[in-house]
Parts: sequence; structure tokens; C-alpha cells
Amino acid sequence: MSAVPTAPGATSAVRPGPPLWLLCELTYRCPLHCAFCYNPTDFAKTGPELDTEDWLRVLREARALGAVQLGLSGGEPLARDDLEVIVAEAHRLGFYINLITSGVGLTEPRISALKEAGLDHIQLSFQDSSQKMNDFLSSTRTFDLKSKVAALIKKYDYPMVLNVVLHRLNIDHVEEILEMADKLGAEYVELANTQYYGWAWHNRDQLMPSRAQVERAEATTQKWRERSGRPMKIFFVVPDYFERRPKPCMNGLGSIFLTITPGGTALPCHAARMLPGLDFPNVRHSSVEHVWFESSGFNHFRGDSWMKEPCRSCPEKTRDFGGCRCQAYLMTGDAANADPVCDLSPHHHLVTEAVALADAPRPPAAPSLVEKPLVFRSPQNSSKLFS
Repeated sequence: MSAVPTAPGATSAVRPGPPLWLLCELTYRCPLHCAFCYNPTDFAKTGPELDTEDWLRVLREARALGAVQLGLSGGEPLARDDLEVIVAEAHRLGFYINLITSGVGLTEPRISALKEAGLDHIQLSFQDSSQKMNDFLSSTRTFDLKSKVAALIKKYDYPMVLNVVLHRLNIDHVEEILEMADKLGAEYVELANTQYYGWAWHNRDQLMPSRAQVERAEATTQKWRERSGRPMKIFFVVPDYFERRPKPCMNGLGSIFLTITPGGTALPCHAARMLPGLDFPNVRHSSVEHVWFESSGFNHFRGDSWMKEPCRSCPEKTRDFGGCRCQAYLMTGDAANADPVCDLSPHHHLVTEAVALADAPRPPAAPSLVEKPLVFRSPQNSSKLFS
């Protein structure tokens, strides 16, 4: 590996490999209003979206660097009228293309066109197994539509991949969620516990499950795996807050993952825009090659020279890379601190206190909520509450 030309403020002395995983957040427009959305809370003020030609150029430049996996997300990527054009170019370039969608807008003509364009994979989200809770959590009436979309996905011979974000309000429904997935013919189910940034950070007290809930849900998932006769693969992602060691976030920032936001800002993870003091370039003005190899925003957290103790001398730093920088910033105010999930962190008490609050008895009249109400994702809330 050769030395990387470092920009002012960059700390990496080793040239990284290519950005293997490219996530294109095509738009922040979305028909759903999920209270756990990872989109930035100020998305309404982020400016105009990249046009078609800019996205096609990003695909070509990223593929030339070695990117192979492409995620198309949002918001809701189906809100883009040029989605089929983007998919067709990505297919021509040789990407494996994954559409991450709520299903809203995936009509039969569109799925047929996307199949023809070369789309490889569709990941469909549900919010719960019942119409009432699914529609409450998304603040829209979409459950029946999602069920129809699931049937279309099967009809067009895509693997059925369901994603359900778990939190306090639905984690006790894991068995029903798995039964629903089975009836829909799912090959893969991801039960992804909420990560607390974006909108979920502002709703953390309402969304955080108790330890007992997490343990029951994990046990239920394991029993379902053991007794199910179908080869449905189930992935249960334990919430960070209930671990003793942090997850290797993005395999280390600037290692393999590149996000492009709707307005063109390039990020080493989809939440990194919140990190203060970093200059993240925009692909309207910078090539993907410059973004990846030369920008200070991408080089800053590469390697380990940025680390403080206890991470700097920890033998596990090459495995967990200090954990999540966004989580460290949100909880401690300094993105260079050890992820507080780690029980070696001097800030670990912030995690145990949050879990203790989740474990505390809730008022009988509102067992799932604390005093303040959920803040649902919407342009109005984005503009008024987080300005």
C-alpha cells in the first residue's frame, strides 16, 4: 500500500482500498413518516437533488475505482422518475444492484421495467405484522400495499427479503412478524434493532426496548429458527446499547463504504454528516476518486492515529475500530471518544443509564411511551423542530 496524499486535517498515512460498497441516497422524499428513520432531521433544508447525469457520472467513477455493490435508497428511491435509467446504467457497468424500498410506488409496470433494466435485488420494509401497528409506526396506510408489493416481488422472481426495524413498540411482536414473513414466502428476514441517530435519536426514550424485551425477542427468533421447516434465513441484530463491545461500524470509516446523499455530499457512513469539524466534499464539484482518496473528511478517521485512550492501546481496535463515531459524538460530544457502548469507555455509564431508563416501569396508562410524544419524520417537523 502506498502513502495517500493527505489534505489538511487528514490523519491517514496509508492508501485505502476501493469503496466496495456504494450507497446512493437518491432522494429524501418519502411517503412514510417513520419515527426511527436514519435520515438527518434537517433533511428539508438540504437543497436540490442531484440530476440524472450527475448520478450516472457518480456510478461510472465509483465503478472505475472498484465499487461492486450498489444500494439505492432514500427516502424512497421510487420517488425518482429516473430510477430505471439509473438502474440500467448501473447494470451496464457491472454493479450488483439492491433497491431498498418501502414498496410505495412499486407498481407492476415499474417492477417489470426495473427487471428489464437489470435490478438484482429488492429489500422491502415492513414496520410490523399488523395493519394497525404498521400504519401507526409509518404514520401512513401502507400495510395492504406492502403485502401486494411482496406478491409482486415473488411474481417477478426476486428473492423475498424483508426488513423490520425493531424497537419498544414492536419488539414483542417478533413471532407474529416471522409468521407474516413465512406467509409472504420470505427467503431472508432482517430484524434490525433501531440504531439511535437521525430521527431515532430524538425518539430514543420512547423507542428503546427493555433488556427483557430484547432477550425475549432473541429467544423467540432462535426457537423459530429451530422449529421452522422452511429455509428462511433470519438475521437478528442486537441493539448496540445491550452489548459490551461496539460493532465494527462500516468496518472502519473510509474503509469500504461510500454514501452519496441526495444533494451530492459524500460521506463515509450514512449518518456522518452530523460530525462537526469535518469537511465532506460534494460530487457536484469533486470526483469520486478525489472524495475517496484525498478529502480530509474521509481520511480523518482512517487508521488509528485519531484514537484516544482506551482505544489507542486496545488490542481490539483492529477488530472494532473504536466503534461508531456518530454514536460517540451524540452521546459524549466528541466523535474521537471511544464508543460508549464499550464497557472500557469512561462514558459507558451513559449507555447503562439509558438501558436502566428503558428497564424502568412505565405508567400503566401509557406502557409503551414516556411523557414526550413521538416525533414523526416529516418536512414540517424537519423545518420547525430541528432548525
